[in-house]
Amino acid sequence: MSKALDTLYRYVIVLSRRLTDRQLIMILAVLVGLAAGFATYIFEGALYFFKYILTSWFKIDTASFFFLVYPVIGIIIASLYVKYVVRDNISEGITRVLYAMSKKGSRLKPHNCYTSIIASSATIGFGGSVGPEAPIVLTGSAIGSNIASFMRLNYKNVTLLLCCGAAAALAAVFKAPITGVVFVLEILMLDITVGSIIPLLISAVTATTLMFFLSGFDPVFNVTIKDIFELKHIPVYVILGIVCGLVSYYFTRINSWIGAKFSTIQGMYKKWIIGGIIIGVLIFFFPPLYGEGYEALTDMMHGNIDSLFDNSMFYNFRHIEWVVCLYLVAMLFFKVVAMAATNAAGGVGGSFAPSLLVGALTGTSIGYIINAVLGLNIPTIPFTLVGMAGMMSGVMKAPLTAIFLIAELTNGYVLFVPLMLVSATSFAVGYYLEPYSIYTKKLSQQGELLTHNKDKSVMVFLNLKTLMETDFHPISLDTTLGDVVNLISTVRRNIFPVLSEKGVLLGVVQLDDLRADMFDRDKYSLKIDNYMIPPPDLIYSNEQVSSVLDAFEQSKAWMLPVVDKDMHYLGFISKSRILAAYREQLVALSEE
Repeated sequence: MSKALDTLYRYVIVLSRRLTDRQLIMILAVLVGLAAGFATYIFEGALYFFKYILTSWFKIDTASFFFLVYPVIGIIIASLYVKYVVRDNISEGITRVLYAMSKKGSRLKPHNCYTSIIASSATIGFGGSVGPEAPIVLTGSAIGSNIASFMRLNYKNVTLLLCCGAAAALAAVFKAPITGVVFVLEILMLDITVGSIIPLLISAVTATTLMFFLSGFDPVFNVTIKDIFELKHIPVYVILGIVCGLVSYYFTRINSWIGAKFSTIQGMYKKWIIGGIIIGVLIFFFPPLYGEGYEALTDMMHGNIDSLFDNSMFYNFRHIEWVVCLYLVAMLFFKVVAMAATNAAGGVGGSFAPSLLVGALTGTSIGYIINAVLGLNIPTIPFTLVGMAGMMSGVMKAPLTAIFLIAELTNGYVLFVPLMLVSATSFAVGYYLEPYSIYTKKLSQQGELLTHNKDKSVMVFLNLKTLMETDFHPISLDTTLGDVVNLISTVRRNIFPVLSEKGVLLGVVQLDDLRADMFDRDKYSLKIDNYMIPPPDLIYSNEQVSSVLDAFEQSKAWMLPVVDKDMHYLGFISKSRILAAYREQLVALSEE
């Protein structure tokens, strides 16, 4: 297999020799767009197939007990596939892309080109309450990354094609090329330059055009806005923005909390049982929580609130105002629980579609409640659409992506002003409560997140283990001054770590502190603890380089010892070595 790939590589290189680097990237961007678009089409077809086979025959006016068992079947299939076939972590697709960009040289494993589609199809197709966008973005990113790796491109171009794949995949999902490009710039933090924008546009437009060809020109949510924006509704939109910000905080916190609780459960079977019960019961009572929720989104966008009660035990109460209000609000909160439980129990999916559904439910609820309580007659459809953007802004910290997505889905910019108002308000409230998005929170805590801040991004690439120096000569408390004087002639370091019998760091001895006595032989019998001092600060092996620099700044030292969590000595880290590595990395990232 590797021999065939080498032959193909040599053949491609011969064909591409007449092309400039920029021309080659443009051609590869088209190829990535086609591959990502086709993968998206296959994925959507698989989801439609599962849902049609499993639920199309349900009676509309009665609840089906199959909702209780379908989701757990999908989770079991996905879990077993991931554990025994994939044997790799493919959950949290967008987070995995961000991690690959910061710690894996933007290189994703070849299996990521298809494994997420398979696992997510089983999860969502059987009712798992998660979205398909994160898995398909991981798939598109992996396609771009592996095409770039096959062409043996440098880190910068591998990253660019990875982002092209992500933009193409998301553009294909919604048939919204601008959204795909803005998503990459806002979420994946790609530098905004002409050299990066053009390939992104090419990939996104290519994937969208392919989807038009394969599935028609109809938008994913074919919505026509009849109600224009009115100034008198601004206070309601402000309220909606604040509520979206608060609900987005709930969204992120509940997702993290449920994930943490499931992580303490020992055994895959227990997770299946607990997760299956939670998801099954919630979907049984609230059928719109089944799968990614696009049908419920479409119903709310068209004002068909009654359709949300299909296959529900509350079907006969769909015309009672207070029941509708409670039903909408309950789904709003329970969708987050169902999503988090699906992923935590072993399913594979994302939070993109759930955030859209929760946003739509928030907007619809506010409009519906205001009309019911105050006796007004404001149109709910605009609030449904704007609520989607508000929730995305708060959950993903991506207001521009949210604004352009809704604008493209509605084929116009009639709601552009309220979209901007609600997205900005929700972003501000959500950012105050939680500055990191649902994708970046874990990475930021580990110091593995790339940002638009060039200095911070360079620091992410530096690895403490590779920068640590271990050629220091450790000594014990039994060592005498004379022993150290004899060592000085054979070692090149002027610092000696003092260790216990178990390797625990007790202190350090500096050559400068020995100079006054090292030529006085009468003092050679003195134990070294007479000269030992505590280190100015300690660096732990799991620390990020950015925090190490803070320690150097506070201690005013140029060399600090590195220890593990049990205080066992590992080596030393020097400020000069970090700065030299920083300069080298900065040059590498800046090369065209």
